[in-house]
Amino acid sequence: MGENEKIKLLFGTGNQAKLADMQHRLRDLNIEILGLRDMEEKAPDVPEDGNTLLENARQKALAYYDFYGMPVFSCDSGLYFEGLPENLQPGVHVRTVGGKYLTDEEMLAYYGGLAEKYGDLRARYRNAICLVTDREHVYETMDDTLASEVFLITSVPYSGVRHKGFPLDSLSVSIGTGKYFYEMDDEQTDGPAVSDGFRQFFQRYLRERGRERSELS
Repeated sequence: MGENEKIKLLFGTGNQAKLADMQHRLRDLNIEILGLRDMEEKAPDVPEDGNTLLENARQKALAYYDFYGMPVFSCDSGLYFEGLPENLQPGVHVRTVGGKYLTDEEMLAYYGGLAEKYGDLRARYRNAICLVTDREHVYETMDDTLASEVFLITSVPYSGVRHKGFPLDSLSVSIGTGKYFYEMDDEQTDGPAVSDGFRQFFQRYLRERGRERSELS
């Protein structure tokens, strides 16, 4: 690979909205990001039965690496509400309620209903990421640099255009501005579920990779 040639990484997700968001976030780094739908072979089903976000991210990344044989990273997110009992905390099961996998519209109805019952919910996403370049090189973290700012989940969804794959963004309101995240421009926010921590993670990886290549040359 030439020095200026982009590093090709597979993002272990079939969610096109998440893929586009990550591609946008890392657009000026020396990385080309592919999604599972870009691969010729259909991705295997990978269980996400870990006890933590990081365990789930690691499960997926290792499984996709073994199947496709190329560097791959996977992420997992959990949603946590202030002041709600443990049985109502989504945690790692944001889309699964009572054993049922929810559609975008069902998520809006369920979480909007919680906000209607308990009032606007102070919420925060925690995130984990695992990057596997080979079995000897696994980079991972779920530290607070990946966590979102605290925001509100409200009962009334945003009335404008919504993005498929990110249903809760249309219920998410900035505490600082009182605006829906969809009403705010890129200089104000990138959305509630993400942070600059993802970018920092890949910058650290690129620096470490550069040092390793220098030591071998």
